Amino acid sequence: MNKEKVFHFTVGDLIEIIQSFPPETPIFTSGYENGFESIQQSILQDLIHKPDNPYYDDEFQPAEERDRE
Repeated sequence: MNKEKVFHFTVGDLIEIIQSFPPETPIFTSGYENGFESIQQSILQDLIHKPDNPYYDDEFQPAEERDRE
């Protein structure tokens, strides 16, 4: 039987992590195509909203230095 850890975080783990962020912080998950992924890490990341992106690029992208205001 495969004993490899399948789920990286439980609800309890995520609650603990989320409580460490400012309450107004939006939450995103990575996405592409179909299916589901186990959450593997939590980070604070500056994003830029690009609503006209094709669906496969998602509408939020990591902000680069030149994108920051």
